[in-house]
Amino acid sequence: MNDVIEPVSATLAERAKLALGKRNLVFIGLMGAGKSAIGRLTAQALGIPFVDSDHEIERVSRMTISDLFARYGEDEFRALETRVLKRLLRTGPRVVSTGGGAYINERSRRQIKRGGLTIWLNAELDVLWERVNKRDTRPLLKTENPKQTLENLMRARYPIYAEADLTVMSRDVNKETMVEDVLTAVIDFRKVPNDE
Repeated sequence: MNDVIEPVSATLAERAKLALGKRNLVFIGLMGAGKSAIGRLTAQALGIPFVDSDHEIERVSRMTISDLFARYGEDEFRALETRVLKRLLRTGPRVVSTGGGAYINERSRRQIKRGGLTIWLNAELDVLWERVNKRDTRPLLKTENPKQTLENLMRARYPIYAEADLTVMSRDVNKETMVEDVLTAVIDFRKVPNDE
């Protein structure tokens, strides 16, 4: 046995691209779920553009997310996020990863639902914590007990994330496996009984 990582199956990617059509595929979920990393690889597999909404917000505002939060507060940040998402989702197909709070904001959620197929990368607390506790760039985790804050965010947000069209468990497996899970979910979502 060799340890070479196999690329995502071209057949699987083609079937998913056909199922997606001209719609956008929008990744939602908490920080650390893998929206950017898996989103980028999914876009590569599908052969369509990838956009990270947080990076786009930073580009248009010329400020980091942390600086935006600190200077203008969460309400102003969410208003900017909604405007950016509306613009990003106007055309497709493309893969868009969103910030953890984007889908929680009602106006942004409407834009996301209208603009594409939503996929929630659902992850357990320990998986998320292992991924996010190494960096000090998460404004919502700048609290006395960041792990408890993360757990509180899960409790508050998971019922809303559950409204997504698709759900894939984000877990500690190789990224190619996660991409295959996403592509399979897209294909399965479009299957209907008279699909033959």
